[in-house]
Amino acid sequence: MRRWVNRALILAGLLLPAVFAQPSAVHALPRSASLAADDWAAYRARFVDPSGRVVDDANGGISHSEGQGYGMLLAYLAGDRGSFERIWSFTRTELLIRDDGLAAWRWDPAADPHVTDINVASDGDILIAYSLALANQAWNEPRYKRAATRIAQALGQQAVRREGGRLVLLPGVTGFSASERQDGPVLNLSYWIFEAFPVLAVLAPDVDWTGLAASGRELLTLARLGPAQLPPDWLSAPANGPLVPASGFEPVFGYNSLRIDLYLLRAGITGTDVQKAIRNNWFVANGGVPAIVNIPTGKALARLSEPGYRMLAATLACAVDGTVIPADLRRLQPTHYYPSTLYLLSLSLVSEKYPKCLS
Repeated sequence: MRRWVNRALILAGLLLPAVFAQPSAVHALPRSASLAADDWAAYRARFVDPSGRVVDDANGGISHSEGQGYGMLLAYLAGDRGSFERIWSFTRTELLIRDDGLAAWRWDPAADPHVTDINVASDGDILIAYSLALANQAWNEPRYKRAATRIAQALGQQAVRREGGRLVLLPGVTGFSASERQDGPVLNLSYWIFEAFPVLAVLAPDVDWTGLAASGRELLTLARLGPAQLPPDWLSAPANGPLVPASGFEPVFGYNSLRIDLYLLRAGITGTDVQKAIRNNWFVANGGVPAIVNIPTGKALARLSEPGYRMLAATLACAVDGTVIPADLRRLQPTHYYPSTLYLLSLSLVSEKYPKCLS
């Protein structure tokens, strides 16, 4: 994912604050061309169509802002400027149709019109803005920086709010706030993409991205619920009351939350209580296979054997104690869009920060 170097990092001529790294370390940007060409080519052939649409093949073939943002980030990490431009072009023309500067989250090829939900998924917008800013830095493309700035500013205006006595990132512009839900605000802690916040702070300095990161880490500590001490995918965080799984959502540490540790590691954050709980009660406790865990009971509901999910656990083990990545996880084995995406993000991290785990 990144080279960790003892130097200040410059984005668009401005110093990036080292707000999320360990003390005395510098928060480095992920390096373009840090993904192997054959891994990215296999992913691109399977999940990116010629128009630049990233296809969620396990979800009815739809596309969404998250997938477009992931696709842009992976294209950047592969140093593939042409694919980056195609994915961005689709994103810009098909999803950035709202009048507030944010992306509609859901695009269905079988529907007319294709956008079937105009609401926002704020993690998708974070990924898009972050990727644009990185691409501008790597390829000196000012229009990427202008677009990233607009999105970062819109996120600050629409999704970063003080709710429940905390600064939070709402998952969408509508439907999650304390004024809209009796158990609100409802949050998704896997939407906090910590590595992006220093970059967004340069783009939109009026937004308290440092405070947002701090609140995210606090919530991850407080939201370790149930016997397994794991955060639920969807969390109710009212001002006057305990943190509990949100009403109307399955109370699980599931497909959303399983990426939390990856986001922490990619931001240079290690050794937190939630990471220890994830290792012990998500991976080790389930016989070395990641699992969907029921929050109230702490029991595994389903074990996740796809390579992308196993790579998340292998990356955590590598970061914690230097465990070598298993041989069968050294190259992408495309299965479905989501685990394959998480696999490449994990692999880029290991190759940049923990190369000994690949030896």
